[in-house]
Amino acid sequence: MAEIVNHHVRLTVEGIDRMYLNVFVPGLQYEQGIVRFFREHRGQPLPSAALMSPMTRRFVAQLEDFVSERQIPLVQFCKGQRKDEVMAEHLRRFAHEEGIVFVGKAQENTPVFRTERRRNPKTGQPYPWIVRRSAMVNNYFRRADFATLPCWQVR
Repeated sequence: MAEIVNHHVRLTVEGIDRMYLNVFVPGLQYEQGIVRFFREHRGQPLPSAALMSPMTRRFVAQLEDFVSERQIPLVQFCKGQRKDEVMAEHLRRFAHEEGIVFVGKAQENTPVFRTERRRNPKTGQPYPWIVRRSAMVNNYFRRADFATLPCWQVR
């Protein structure tokens, strides 16, 4: 994420009270891009969705450590709960001029990549095949208050 932001994203914001930022890498939005990522970037000869799990667990652990070390509330959203209402309540109790108000966590149905076992019709040999499926996954949302910042920039 840091490499993407440092080299490919420039964002200037003036006078907003909340910011929502979604980042995605176009090459990782389709099956062949996932295969290329694991083969070329990670040096894995047999790309598999199982390779994603350690990366995901490490990211979640680092995120939750960050939140814990800084005593930022981690809010587990319930089904149907409106995130803006939760934000408004937390913002009323937020005692700082700026900063992260809370990090929200919600389960949502999201496209994911899985590995299927397929067989070569001529030889019968099995091989892994990456496919797009849908799954319930945890999504994290950072809610920050920038009301007092006249202008700031992220590169």
